[in-house]
Formats: sequence, structure tokens, C-alpha cells
Amino acid sequence: MSELFPEYVSPWETDDQRLLRKHAAEFFRKEATPNQAKWAKQQQVDREFWNKAGDAGLLCLNLPEQYGGGGGSFGHEVVVMQERAYAHDTAFGFGVHSVLGSQYISSYASEEQKQRWIPKLVSGEMVIAVAMTEPGTGSDLQSIRTTAVRDGDEYVINGSKTFISNGSHCDLLVIVAKTENGISLIVAETHGLAGFERGRVLDKIGQHGQDTRELSFTGMRVPVANLLGGVEGRGFAQLMEQLPRERLTIGIEAVAMAEAAVLETIKYAKERTAFGKPILDFQNTKFVLAECKAEVLAGKALADYCIQRYLDGTLDPATASMVKMWGSDKQVQIIDRCLQVFGGYGYMMEYPIAQMYAAARVQKIYGGTNEIMKVLIARSL
Repeated sequence: MSELFPEYVSPWETDDQRLLRKHAAEFFRKEATPNQAKWAKQQQVDREFWNKAGDAGLLCLNLPEQYGGGGGSFGHEVVVMQERAYAHDTAFGFGVHSVLGSQYISSYASEEQKQRWIPKLVSGEMVIAVAMTEPGTGSDLQSIRTTAVRDGDEYVINGSKTFISNGSHCDLLVIVAKTENGISLIVAETHGLAGFERGRVLDKIGQHGQDTRELSFTGMRVPVANLLGGVEGRGFAQLMEQLPRERLTIGIEAVAMAEAAVLETIKYAKERTAFGKPILDFQNTKFVLAECKAEVLAGKALADYCIQRYLDGTLDPATASMVKMWGSDKQVQIIDRCLQVFGGYGYMMEYPIAQMYAAARVQKIYGGTNEIMKVLIARSL
């Protein structure tokens, strides 16, 4: 249940998901919230945190039970994402692992691979990452340079990737590479894999506890059987098929973090005094927070509309682009306005509002920049 809107009920949310929401809230507030400073300092969550999340039954809830998954819907993933945001966590790479990366395995891997990999993704024994972006390519996936050349029953992969979330911990890596017949997705099991190298950990503006790094492949050999979909050249179509889910996920997380920021700011404004009274008593503070609260409610309605369409199988790329663009734009704007209420303390990284502010900016960039989102939306006009 939303603390900011206690009477608000998402139309897609089930009784089962409401129970999951309570469980996820308790888990993240106990296990994630107190560790934000520690994780930021070490530039990654503790490896065992993945196992804790798995033991708590919070990973890969949308994957089929027959492969060890949770057997739930995308709605189950949504409530976990939202509660993670409400707990002020900006470090745990849950979305890349549970909502996005594992979906490539569930959708395109062979039966044997699903049986082998999905239970380990669910338990946290394996962490997954997606190696898509390269230095110099950005949103232009067609211009990637990483190659996978077939040699017998193996691919020899050469290239480099950057901005890879979960890059430090990943045991399973979905690689976007050029093969003889076009772009393909190939899965590498990274443990002890010759030619696989984890490069430098990237020093980001925000999300300091989220491990993000460069990866490189030099003569790295991966079985041809690890080609997702079984046929070369399907990679671009597979990426396009999954990108609406990624963009919806970013939009959902954006609105949830904006909501968390408004709630945190209201609490602060009630406690902080200036000129002998709480700063919430000043008209400017009231008006700022009133506007922010109204915009969050509008964002929740937009996100819920898109979530329901996704559950119904009718979410189109343009609409997914709308929630990603609008949600991330508003996330940045709302958190900026909330930070101003904190004054100088809002600039201190020990305060959650500063962590939220620093973490928000990238939301307008990854998953396709918001400029690309406008192009996609414009095509639907």
C-alpha cells in the first residue's frame, strides 16, 4: 500500500501481490536500506545479498514454475520493484536480473538451458547481466562491433562492452554480437571462462552501490548451443521484442522513486523548523509538495495503464516509450524540487534524497535516451 496515497489501489494488483508487497517491503527495509552507504563505498552490493533475495522468494517471480521460477505475472515483479524504490534502494540490480535479463533466458533459451539456468537465477546462485552497449554506440544497436565467429561447435567472441549493470557479479551474460547472418544474442557462462575479462568499475554520478563496469572478450569461446533462439540474425528482433518491457520497467521505477522522494520530503518538512515553525507551514513548501504529489498520482495512473496493457499483451512500443520518457523526466524534476526543500542537507549524500537525486539522472539515458523515445512516439502520430 502506498503511504503517500493510502486509499489508492492499482487495478491490476491481486490479493497475492498485496501480500508480496508487504513481504518485499519488510525485506528491503531490513536488508537493503541500512546498507546503502556500505554498498556505495564498495561500489557493489554484497554478493550474498543476491542469495538472501533468492531465499526470500523475490527473484524471477515472473518465470515459469516448470523451470523453477515463481510462476507469477509481471505484476509480481512490479510490486517488488516499487517496494525496493520505497525502501530508498539505488544499488541492487534487481531489474536487470529479475525483470529483464532472465526474460531473455525464459523466452529464447533451449529447454535444457532453461532447466539448468533458471533455478539458479531464482535462488541467486547465478546473477545475470546483459552486454548490449559498447563504447561509441549508445542507443545505436545496429552499429555494435563485438563479433562472434563460428568455429566448429563454438563461437569465438571478440569485442568490448561498457555501462554493464551487474558486471561485477554476473555469472550469466547475454551478449549482443554480430554473427555471419546479422546481430545475435549469445549467452556466456562467465565462471573461469578464458578470454572473458571484467574491466574497470565505472565511477558514476549516482547509483554508486550498483556495480557497473566495462567487460571485454578476447578470443572467448562459447558453445554454439548458447545462441538464443537457435538461429543467427534474430538478435535485433529479440531485443526489440523485449525493449518495451525494459522501458515500462524504467517508467515504473521512475514514478515509484519520485513517490518515495515526495513522501520523504513531507516527513522532513513536518520535522524541520525555521523561524519558529515547521517549514511545511510555509506556503511555498506546501505548494511545491502539492504539485509534486499531484504529478506522482498522474504518473501512477499512467504506469498502471501501461502495466495493465502489458499484462493484456497490448502494450505497443510507442506507449512504452511514453511512460519511460514522461516518468523519467518527472522523476528528475520532482526529486530536484524535493531536494530544494531540504536546503543544504539535500546536497549531502548521507541523506536519501541526495542519493535519489544522483540516481535519477541516468533514467533519462538508459533503455534508449528520451530523445529516442520521442522519435518512437512521433512515428505513431
